[in-house]
Amino acid sequence: MTRSSRCARLPSKPGRSTLPTDPSARESPPRAGAAWIVAALCTGTALSALNSGMIAVALTTLRREFSVDVATVTWVITVFYLTSAVLQPLMGRLADRYGAHRVFTFGMIIVAIAGAAGPFAPSLEWVCVARVVLAVGTAAAFPSAAALLRSLAPRGGFDAARVIGRIQLIDTSTAAIGPVVGGALILVAGWEAVFWINVPLALLAIVSTRILIPRDEPRDHVPIRRTLSESDIPGLLAFAATVVAMLMFLLALPTAPEWLLLAAAVVACALFVWRELRARVPFVDLRLLAENLPLVRVYVLFVIGNIVLYGTLFGIPQYLEEYASYSTAIVGAMLVPLAAFNAVLARPIERLIDRWGVRRTMLAGAGGLVVATAALPLLALSSQWWIVLLLMAAVGIPYAFVLISLTQSLYRTAPPTIVGQAAGLFQTARSIGCISAAAVVGLSFSGAVGAEDWLVLSLVVAGAAIALTVAMAATGRTASAGAAAS
Repeated sequence: MTRSSRCARLPSKPGRSTLPTDPSARESPPRAGAAWIVAALCTGTALSALNSGMIAVALTTLRREFSVDVATVTWVITVFYLTSAVLQPLMGRLADRYGAHRVFTFGMIIVAIAGAAGPFAPSLEWVCVARVVLAVGTAAAFPSAAALLRSLAPRGGFDAARVIGRIQLIDTSTAAIGPVVGGALILVAGWEAVFWINVPLALLAIVSTRILIPRDEPRDHVPIRRTLSESDIPGLLAFAATVVAMLMFLLALPTAPEWLLLAAAVVACALFVWRELRARVPFVDLRLLAENLPLVRVYVLFVIGNIVLYGTLFGIPQYLEEYASYSTAIVGAMLVPLAAFNAVLARPIERLIDRWGVRRTMLAGAGGLVVATAALPLLALSSQWWIVLLLMAAVGIPYAFVLISLTQSLYRTAPPTIVGQAAGLFQTARSIGCISAAAVVGLSFSGAVGAEDWLVLSLVVAGAAIALTVAMAATGRTASAGAAAS
């Protein structure tokens, strides 16, 4: 298929779907309005972000519980996002093929199982295993939700791009509120409670989506064996090997650099590219991405943006607990401003995008992140509570601009026929950003957790914010901004 034919399928105006409406669609209208649909889907999609936020304040407790260092305990974060990064595109493909509602429900069942089993982990290694299973379930949520919204939008009369942007914003808010929830749960019931909470939430997601959202339309039966054979397992494994080897190399840098790991990462990456260019149905269609550079830019910018957000989110709790001696509950409360304004910012940012266009709105947010992260080193001088609150708000507000703009860009640049896979890769980009942030935190706090170590971490985060702004300015007008740019 040529590039021009693909581009012809893209929406010509913001907020207008190009999906055809068919009789079956008209006969099965959504059972609820957009607000209720968002609420039902967010019950599931927010679980990944909630677990990210809760684990941020559980790291110190887990270190003491299992007697490990900072670099080791960050694997609790890393394995979760590594699994998510690998499985999100696959889950998107399964949603496109077998039905988004089915895949969403399957994911929530896995989440409930992981939440019930995790508290019985006897060691940090088994905690990591439980987190991997948890990631398998949460990986299904966002790609399935994106595919559901794409099919429901024409019938429900709402803009899928805006709605998925709000879901992303809610998910990010949940990541920042997660430390409060996690801190309270740990104080009341110990670290095990950050697993238990997943059980009722997953069950609520299953019930609410079943009530509010129609089931999948009938489709041809495709054997799971055929799907797996077409899912490019070798490519998936090569991708995972690349990320694991590179991450292990980064974590070993402060003590004894393992250059063999770096070489392994390079070889695995080369094998991944070689495989994807030759696979009949590749894990990541590199040719399609090469023909849709605006979509690639969205992914790259999302990786960098998440390094900024999660470098802050993962780093501050350990710094405040270890160096400033704040309690877990207090630290969790201090992170609330990171997302406190998101609920009221969604509509104003959407209106700003309508007026300014996506690119200018993204640049405004990125510039705000540069200013906010440039002030993070102040915590090395003083960690008073009001300074922490101001800095968290300063980071959270501009990030909301970046997040909504990038999410709308995703919907406007992704071909409608593979929106589930495109959304899966979007979440893969998020996971890579989170993994990178965890690695940066582990490197910065490898020796100790003090003022100088925080200074190193904050400077890296500020550097990422500058890189985000420069990358946005350098790319020119993206395809997502084409119709909306001023």
